[in-house]
Amino acid sequence: MTTLINFLDRIANGKSLLLLLAIYISFPAYWLKNAETNMNQLAGKPVGPIDLTFGFNPTRTLQMVADYGPEARAYYAQTELTADVAYPIVYSFLFAVILTLLYRNKPYKPFARVTLLPFASLIFDYLENATIVTLLTSFPSQSVTVAVFCEVFKLAKWLSFGLAVVFIFYGLFRLLMASRRDTETQSV
Repeated sequence: MTTLINFLDRIANGKSLLLLLAIYISFPAYWLKNAETNMNQLAGKPVGPIDLTFGFNPTRTLQMVADYGPEARAYYAQTELTADVAYPIVYSFLFAVILTLLYRNKPYKPFARVTLLPFASLIFDYLENATIVTLLTSFPSQSVTVAVFCEVFKLAKWLSFGLAVVFIFYGLFRLLMASRRDTETQSV
């Protein structure tokens, strides 16, 4: 863990932030958007990816797998094993760099390892992807147990992702308050 924190501290700068942001934006704007469009076309109806659903509903997940049809299931599994392997790496490093820049050498650091939180999302995302691929490739056999694990991992992914966003906004708020305080002090 310390090695990763030290690595993040070394790479966290404006250039890496801009590079990661540009790569990040390409995923929802192009790669994942096109994948969803292709998946829906292959399914013959708008089903959407399981990854983006909210709530805990294994029955819905199993129904979505059935609704995809064979071509969309194969395409979705391929997407999970390619683009959705790279995407969690990109968003995890982007968020980790942002958190490092916000909390490096700050007295209001909520806890020492906040920069590692995005990597919890990465792990849960990969576990979710593994269960989705299992459901897609084992169809017509449907496992409620795998669907339940998929929902658990998806929920954990969204919670850890949301928590990282909360810490980013908290860090930005603290940065804004410190900047405002500095400006007021200089004008007095």
